[in-house]
Amino acid sequence: MKILRTYLSLAIILVSHFFSYAQDTSIAKPMFKDGEAQLIPAFEDDTKWIRHDLWVETEFDSDQDGSLDRMHVSVTRPEQTETEQLKLPVIYVTSPYFAGVAPFVDGLFWNVKHELGATAEPRAQVEVTRTGERPIISNSHIKKWVPRGYIVVHSSSPGTGLSQGAPTVGGDNESLAPKAVIDWLCGRAKGYSEPTGGEEVTAFWSTGKVGMTGTSYNGTLPLAAATTGVEGLEAIIPIAPNTSYYHYYRSNGLVRSPGGYLGEDIDVLYDFIHSGDESKRAGNNARVRDTEMKKGMDRLTGDYNEFWAGRDYLNDMEPMKAALLMAHGFNDWNVMPEHSYRIYKAAKEKGIPSQIYYHQDGHGGPPPIKLMNRWFTRYLHGVENGVENDAKAWIVRENDTQENPTSYADYPNPAAEDIRLYLGAGAPEQGQLLLSKPAAKVTETLVDNYSFSGETLAKAEITDHRLIYVTPKLAEDIHISGTPKVTVTLASSKPAANLSVWLVSLPWNDSKNAKITDNIITRGWADPQNYTSITESNPLVPGKFYTVNFDLMPDDQIISKGQQIGLLIFSSDREFTLWPAPGTELTIDLDKTNLTIPIVGGREAFKVDSY
Repeated sequence: MKILRTYLSLAIILVSHFFSYAQDTSIAKPMFKDGEAQLIPAFEDDTKWIRHDLWVETEFDSDQDGSLDRMHVSVTRPEQTETEQLKLPVIYVTSPYFAGVAPFVDGLFWNVKHELGATAEPRAQVEVTRTGERPIISNSHIKKWVPRGYIVVHSSSPGTGLSQGAPTVGGDNESLAPKAVIDWLCGRAKGYSEPTGGEEVTAFWSTGKVGMTGTSYNGTLPLAAATTGVEGLEAIIPIAPNTSYYHYYRSNGLVRSPGGYLGEDIDVLYDFIHSGDESKRAGNNARVRDTEMKKGMDRLTGDYNEFWAGRDYLNDMEPMKAALLMAHGFNDWNVMPEHSYRIYKAAKEKGIPSQIYYHQDGHGGPPPIKLMNRWFTRYLHGVENGVENDAKAWIVRENDTQENPTSYADYPNPAAEDIRLYLGAGAPEQGQLLLSKPAAKVTETLVDNYSFSGETLAKAEITDHRLIYVTPKLAEDIHISGTPKVTVTLASSKPAANLSVWLVSLPWNDSKNAKITDNIITRGWADPQNYTSITESNPLVPGKFYTVNFDLMPDDQIISKGQQIGLLIFSSDREFTLWPAPGTELTIDLDKTNLTIPIVGGREAFKVDSY
């Protein structure tokens, strides 16, 4: 009996140890609840994370030194990937910014104060002082994703930091570099412990399932990688991505700066990020900046050409298959909201699983963690959480926080219908926006003067430097969802002119508590010389009328009852365009000019006090 009790005690101890071990190992694996990866205590101790770096060999030699470029890569993973041979999916972030950027110095940007079509004075060129030390490239995203059962990988873009090669700002090597890293994570490419030679390093801890995310340029590169069709890249979440460098630096044939960076162009961005090997910089500059970019960027006409077409990811989407969750701000006047919509629309048409998240603020702003978590859980961990059946669009309403979007069937709202508004005379005060075309055929004229901002012109009671046409007060809230469009028929007193259009909500709110959505609804710009095509400029015959059709930026906004919608037409926009000498006259043919707005509920929902 005593022997039996001894064996029983030993059995209890063994069972206890077994269940304790089973419990420990289950903690050291990803866990899911309600379709989301959960925080795992065993993964949260950052002192036990394994951090190391390596170089992945690519298939290109963009610095032309005779050797294939290697990309500098850093890895952050839970210790269980070593101690328990645990394999996990990867969240991958790549950037040209990780090793520092150039300082803002006088003359770095192009001088915008000159006539249209004229050659500007040469700008200053600067060097980046490289920062950062091995083995850590960046700490971004690791605290968000490692504790949820992911490995986080970072890499520096070609010609930046310790990555070899040349920056090209949208060239093919910026797509092929992350492809090479993904190939390495999936066992198809070689990684080494050193930039030259070194021991081979394998990603034995990777499941071969990779997701990418990032903001701005860092959000562009997930899309760049996805357009290669690389196997293993299952899902991407680009946040405020630049999807076309033409759309970033030009607008419908017009030389137009990104908001906040007047005079920036693609060669400026090249200098800004060129933090790579100092001994390779002169050669890179000569080939890329001073030859390819100088010949292709064309600040004289602003036309779309082969150079810009090669840096437009919409043209490269045929191989893409990674599930897409796109994020952007409707009031991002740096990387404007059209960048995300054009890719989202194309992805849907290709049958790629897609969602879009828009908020009402400016540049940046990721989707709520719940949306991101569900996306990566479904496509990287393979958990069938039904995310592909969730709402396609998530829009943050005007008074809500970015963490609380409203779900919609899609974007634009499927219930939105275009209504067309016509122009009634009123210069130099306010004209009218009308539902029916006036019988009178009228022209009105504005005089260009870059010294007046768009805001000043929108608020002015009387001025000859703009034309503005407004609706009566709205009798009910209206919901704009989609892309407003304008048709402008104009004559210029000179062979070239800027054309700027804002859609505004009036009266203008000047209070300190004004929200970003209170005044500017959306904007757009165009070069009248491109009246036939964005690929061809034709000098205007002074006094001759031309018709220009173009989109404003997409929007989803509720305009409150009691407000008036105003169409502001002016020439040079001092925040975005070149600054030619004041005095150019633009004469608008009101009979052949109109505005189209997508409104939820269509004409029935467009209720105003009276005309």
